[in-house]
Amino acid sequence: MVAHGNRPAQARRNTLRRGGIIIAVILTAGLLVFALSRLDLQRIGHALITVTPGWIALALLLMAASLVMRSVSWHQTLRAALPDTPIAWAPVVRATMIGVMASAVFPGRIGEPTRVIVLARRLDGRTSRLLPIVAGTVFSQTLINLLALGILLAVTFTDVPLLHGHVSGIASALAVPLAVCLVVLAGPRLLTIARRSRSPRVVLAAHSIGRMLQLARRGLVVFARPRYGVTAIASQLLAWALQWLACYMIVLALGLQAHAGLATAAAILLAVNLSAILPATPSNVGVFQAACLVVLAAYGVSAGPALAYGIILQAVEVLTALALGVPALLGEGLTWRDLRSEQARSAGESAQ
Repeated sequence: MVAHGNRPAQARRNTLRRGGIIIAVILTAGLLVFALSRLDLQRIGHALITVTPGWIALALLLMAASLVMRSVSWHQTLRAALPDTPIAWAPVVRATMIGVMASAVFPGRIGEPTRVIVLARRLDGRTSRLLPIVAGTVFSQTLINLLALGILLAVTFTDVPLLHGHVSGIASALAVPLAVCLVVLAGPRLLTIARRSRSPRVVLAAHSIGRMLQLARRGLVVFARPRYGVTAIASQLLAWALQWLACYMIVLALGLQAHAGLATAAAILLAVNLSAILPATPSNVGVFQAACLVVLAAYGVSAGPALAYGIILQAVEVLTALALGVPALLGEGLTWRDLRSEQARSAGESAQ
């Protein structure tokens, strides 16, 4: 009787949810039409048609190489965190490619947890124990990524007019990942206060979270083991350098080198990654192009070629992710439904 009584309320919630989705789609479509009406579509089309294919092909190769180097970095980090667990390189590569594809296609940046789950199922041991450690290795790569973003910021800071006087905006964008870093690094100490609580539930939760954070911190051991750490850091930074060059290849493909150089490509790579910290759309479509347009406008590139640049750069990223991710998914014998089942099963084991 209770379940039957809840059906009208559930139906109302479903109707409101569908209505909200429809309104969001209409508003997004309206904003898109308005934005396109303000642009010179002829110039955008001309830029896309006259692009040099050879530079685009080179950008695709560089982007693919950058993903391979990211998997090399992750493999070294995993070996440092799990020295007693055999970890083959091929599963790490496949998990990396599947994660990148998930982030490129779906909203919510689900690529990171997806690659953790895909790899953890391949390792010997209890999944509930392995997941926090593997997640910790992903977090260690995030720290290296912050270093890379800092380098890009240093390269572009004195060259991009847009950044002059806007240090606070850049700092705010970097504050989110830095805050996450602080929580993981200082979390166990902060939980000491919660363990002294008079509430048994709070104490139990603090102990559980503390154990998970301690396991996650094992993923950071790579920085204390130069044998693995040097390769991990160098590979990850090389991956960023290759992606930076891929961005510049598209500058050459559109013939924008008179206005934009390597520093411009660094600024674009910095901007699109900062805009992706809190993704608003699948593949961050729209926001991605806006980031490219704003940076290129600071160099005097008109809206048409700038938007064409954003379209091509994102197409290169998505095509690379699909070209490498689909074979990896097939190689793992998985479907997206299997991934969702793995996520649910792993969450259930972690809760035990």
